[in-house]
Amino acid sequence: MAILDILKYPDPFLKTKTEPVEKIDDSIRALISDMTETMYRARGIGLAAVQVGVARRVALLDVPQEDARDEEGNRRLVRGKNLIAVINPEIVWTEGTTKYEEGCLSVPGLTADVQRALRVRVKALDRDGNPFEINAEGLLAIALQHEIDHLDGLLFIDRLSRLKRELIKKKIMKALESERAL
Repeated sequence: MAILDILKYPDPFLKTKTEPVEKIDDSIRALISDMTETMYRARGIGLAAVQVGVARRVALLDVPQEDARDEEGNRRLVRGKNLIAVINPEIVWTEGTTKYEEGCLSVPGLTADVQRALRVRVKALDRDGNPFEINAEGLLAIALQHEIDHLDGLLFIDRLSRLKRELIKKKIMKALESERAL
């Protein structure tokens, strides 16, 4: 397995609308393994192939259970317990709306409230090419919508009002200029 570079905004490749996977083979399974290692190293809960420079409709998620607790009752994240790879995912049903403070591995250090569907049904293929559906709500529903947006060339900041989006873009550009000055 390999750790892949995660593209950061404003990299233009992040706006790429990805192509469906026609054949699930060892190269797609290797991509999923590399993406998994990369996501865990970056301490994320989701990653889309476009974020690592691959224009294919592949994403993965590992959303912790809301009630995951250790023996002392402290919240903990158990990596791999809820790992899901989705190939050619498609949202086929939504219900309700909610706002959630989202962040993104491609927009590090910034978060914003994004309006999303409260519940979703997603159909996809698993890493062996078997079709399946996920009925999701809460953080899993948010994460699925977020990753599918990536596959459609959208970042969470694209779902904000123009004013909020421009403020975030200015913060990002200022941070980039500061990094270059070092």
